[in-house]
Amino acid sequence: MGTLALAFLLKGVAETKPPTTVSVGTTILGVGWIAIGLGHLILLRDIPVHAQLATLTVVLAVFASDTAAYFTGRLFGRHKLAPAISPGKTWEGFVGGTLVAILVPFFAMYKQDFLTVWESLVLGAVIAIAAPVGDLFESGIKRDMQVKDTGTLLAGHGGMLDRIDAQLFAVVASFYLLVALGYA
Repeated sequence: MGTLALAFLLKGVAETKPPTTVSVGTTILGVGWIAIGLGHLILLRDIPVHAQLATLTVVLAVFASDTAAYFTGRLFGRHKLAPAISPGKTWEGFVGGTLVAILVPFFAMYKQDFLTVWESLVLGAVIAIAAPVGDLFESGIKRDMQVKDTGTLLAGHGGMLDRIDAQLFAVVASFYLLVALGYA
């Protein structure tokens, strides 16, 4: 409820004048989206068995997948993934990122006797799908709001939200997969 009141207060003092519904709705969506993602990161960290390993693996898999997708797309990218939302993303980059997203949990979790082979591969596939969806979701919001970056804290990187957008989706999906597999 505090977020709703704050959204109306900020709307009143803001220099931009979008419709109140858009302004307040965007504020609440942003707070909810970030809070759900970070809340699930805490839930993932608190699973009964191998919590630190699971948390680090998901975060590392998303980071490595994003990096691999970027470089694979730069080197081999020819076919646009979602040109209207994020013109720089390619199918080739998606494939490169997917391979890395599947390999990281396999090597990190299977070798530690935490997940079976197929469970670690499924976790990697879930991360490979959820992370780009989170990235495209955030890109779509930026496109809709007609802004290039979500902030200036990390100059040249599009803002802090651009660094964690994929994490916010991948952590939620990974947690619920581990719940479904009986680990949480």
